[in-house]
Amino acid sequence: MAKYVVTGGFPLRGQVQIFGAKNAGFKAMIAALLCDSPSKINNLSRVGDIETTREVITFLGGKVFFLDDHTAKVDPAGLKRYQAPMDCGAKSRAGMMFAGPLLSRFGKAVLPRPGGDKIGVRPVDRHLAGLAALGVKIAVRDGLFVLSAPKGLHGSRFRFPKNSHTGTETLIMAAVKALGRTVLENAAAEPEVDNLIAFLNRAGARIKRVRPRTIVIEGVSRMRGITHLVMADRNAAVTFACAALATRGEVLVKGADAKVLQAFLKKVREAGGATEIQEDGINFYREKPLKATGIVTAPYPGFMTDWQTLWTVLMTQAQGQSTVWETVFENRFGYAPILADMGAKITLFNPKIRDPEEVYNFDLADDSPDFWHGAKISGPTKLFGRTVTVNDVRTGAMMLLAGLISQGETTVLDTKNQISRGYVNLASDLASLGAKIKVTKEAESSVIFKTAQVKALETQN
Repeated sequence: MAKYVVTGGFPLRGQVQIFGAKNAGFKAMIAALLCDSPSKINNLSRVGDIETTREVITFLGGKVFFLDDHTAKVDPAGLKRYQAPMDCGAKSRAGMMFAGPLLSRFGKAVLPRPGGDKIGVRPVDRHLAGLAALGVKIAVRDGLFVLSAPKGLHGSRFRFPKNSHTGTETLIMAAVKALGRTVLENAAAEPEVDNLIAFLNRAGARIKRVRPRTIVIEGVSRMRGITHLVMADRNAAVTFACAALATRGEVLVKGADAKVLQAFLKKVREAGGATEIQEDGINFYREKPLKATGIVTAPYPGFMTDWQTLWTVLMTQAQGQSTVWETVFENRFGYAPILADMGAKITLFNPKIRDPEEVYNFDLADDSPDFWHGAKISGPTKLFGRTVTVNDVRTGAMMLLAGLISQGETTVLDTKNQISRGYVNLASDLASLGAKIKVTKEAESSVIFKTAQVKALETQN
């Protein structure tokens, strides 16, 4: 467990360096298992999900060597198991993404249900339907997905019923060595997906995005290890930008890429914030009061769902009534009561729309009358320090931001070290910018994967 104690009221000033995107880095590590030789992955952020992926690869028989804090060498030569450890499902949503490399090598894979942030259901039906189209037989045993391709993977045409970021990446990695051509329609357009495609193509794959949401993959028989550069972390850039704007400070976010932040930069300017795009990053500050602004989350190139918690806190300091409409996840406003207890004037509501199936990216079957999809935030309001507990990485970052602008002390209890899943040294980076923040951590016991259970399932298969 980590405990953060934040004293509010200090503007952030200076510069901070961000590195590779978590959601691109760990996927490149998995993709390296498709290659016949080692790959070197540069610009990694050594966050929790990267460590979990390293542990899974090691468990499977591969090797991951960290050459420095931001560079890893992934060697797939020793892969010997086709079952990912059960524990990784609770720690990360990476598990299902091992399907492609394991099916390609062994013709079978046993994978846990995906975990990660507690922000709503993460439907794997989109992954499974796509894998079935490629010739994969699917069974569920003891809470695990048992996948097999006795006749090998074959190309197919598959249309995602709704946008799926990780589903798109899972199918790309499964299709690169499938026999024939695969066409993915209504595929995700996120830049992290294109970063994965760039890795695979340089390794010998034949993948082309022929339209914004159509990807064509020609199967190949072999791929080689390469050196790959992970794209900059969009979420880290937005975190420091919102912190600068909320505290009336000025922060140069080095490494931030304006090309993949257009939806966010547009809203910053609409709210009265200032941005200066420089050669090595983006400078964020404000010279006048913020004004209320509405956002609607959406898959890329829209306003990213991971940004909405941070934006909500920022809008507590804006003049007027702002709105936040969440269309990607069905239940992502669990933090609202905590923010209200700190003094925020926030009201949850459900927007009236004619065609929910068309608007919402989550499966409507997962919705509930108890879930809210919109929030109205009135400001500016004073926030007051509280003791809060967080259960996902973005809410954790949001509560630290709320603490930076609150009166008194805010104690953030991160019982499962969720913040470290997405940020390497968030507390020290904020402190380097002038934040008054202290962090203490209890040592975590090392991950012990259930080898006996793995062997038992391997025997059954």
